[in-house]
Amino acid sequence: MKQLIKYYMLSIVTVLAVTMFFSCNDNYKEVQKIGISENEPIGEAENINLKYTDSGEVTRHLIGAKMKNYSNRDFPYYEFPEGITLYIYDDDKKSTIVSDYAIVYDRTSIIDLQGNVVITTYDNRILKSEQLYFDRKREWLFTNVPVTFESEQDIIHGNGFDSNGEFTNAEVLEVTGIFTVED
Repeated sequence: MKQLIKYYMLSIVTVLAVTMFFSCNDNYKEVQKIGISENEPIGEAENINLKYTDSGEVTRHLIGAKMKNYSNRDFPYYEFPEGITLYIYDDDKKSTIVSDYAIVYDRTSIIDLQGNVVITTYDNRILKSEQLYFDRKREWLFTNVPVTFESEQDIIHGNGFDSNGEFTNAEVLEVTGIFTVED
């Protein structure tokens, strides 16, 4: 009888041990998320003043009032809810990009600029739109919303814009009006 009780106890202990062993899993990522809602940013910064350098020279200067870091999401991004000002330097040339709102998607390298987007190039060409996308990998600007593009001789209105980052092949799509500026 004692041997039968011992056998049952050993069986119960074995079943419990096996059950506990198989119920354990790696939940380190879940533990990291405790206290962080998926809808909340993982970090916030105010008064952003970033300077990007290449070979000791400043190539870009980003200024923003607020940045929210959502890198804790499945599709991570950074949000600038109060807008940005970005200065781009190329030798002694300076171009400026301003928008009321911006989102930077790291995985796709797309920057979504929204609200009063104005790009002023070093040679005084000006692009205005309510939304503009910039593909950092391809260095390509594009939109399909109304734009105004001002050069030395023309002011062009249209529905869409397509250009490389240097504006050497800038094209207003679906042109709705061209005004020639005379000296």
